[in-house]
Amino acid sequence: MFSGSIPALVTPFATDGSFAEGAYRDFIEWQIAEGSTGLVPCGTTGEAATLTAAEHFEAVRVCVDQAKGRVPVIAGAGSNDTRVAIQNIQAAKEAGATAALMVPPYYNRPNQEGIFRHFEAVANSCDLPIVLYNVPGRTVTDIAVETIGRIAHAFPSVVGIKDATGIIQRASAQRLAAGAHFCQLSGNDDMALAFNASGGVGCISVTANVAPRLCAEFQAACADEDYTLALDLHDRLFPLHVALFTDASPGPVKYALGKLKPDWPMHLRLPMTPAGEASRAAVDAAMVSAGVA
Repeated sequence: MFSGSIPALVTPFATDGSFAEGAYRDFIEWQIAEGSTGLVPCGTTGEAATLTAAEHFEAVRVCVDQAKGRVPVIAGAGSNDTRVAIQNIQAAKEAGATAALMVPPYYNRPNQEGIFRHFEAVANSCDLPIVLYNVPGRTVTDIAVETIGRIAHAFPSVVGIKDATGIIQRASAQRLAAGAHFCQLSGNDDMALAFNASGGVGCISVTANVAPRLCAEFQAACADEDYTLALDLHDRLFPLHVALFTDASPGPVKYALGKLKPDWPMHLRLPMTPAGEASRAAVDAAMVSAGVA
């Protein structure tokens, strides 16, 4: 259902902190023109944690409207409150999203049975396809491989996973647990090459915000099993993958986009702050190395 280079879109904010719809539409149009094969609005990189519910699903609606069915839209919709997660997936469906990207409950740290029951309640509440988002570094909650398999077999609407565990063996383990048909997307740009070689089919990417064409070409090379070309592109992009996380994300990403598209407002909402001097220097050098400066 989903594959290739799928940017986790930043959310542009004007100087007064408001959602900059015009810039968002331009950004989406550029992403599609450059070859991105899907879009993820209102995820971690989209500063979803600082969006009101109204802003969140307005951004999803704008994304769906601008995409016009040309690529799928996987809307961020997770919550640590199961009732809110249900409201979110229903809102994502009403906004026209193709699927919902759902983290397990964070902060309250349920056990594996609690995680299963959470997704059971969400899946039973709405028929919108669900892509699990396992990112223990942010949620402090890991969806165990066995739980992923259990969820995938119990609920047909759970169609895949964005794996941001940083554990490359997970791709193989999850393939065996959930089935070869289960859509596995890397959540780490720097691990996407190995992840795809282990059965992954794409990446929900931070770097694609800045270098969408190169990321799309990299994913196409992997899909064609041209790993010589894929490795060349990976080497070219690797410094950028690293540089975009030299300060709190999405600070470095918005800095890079500000260089590429100075007319687009790329302000951040507190508690996020602009990338520091060392991070900016790393991004500058990496953009030159990748040929996107």
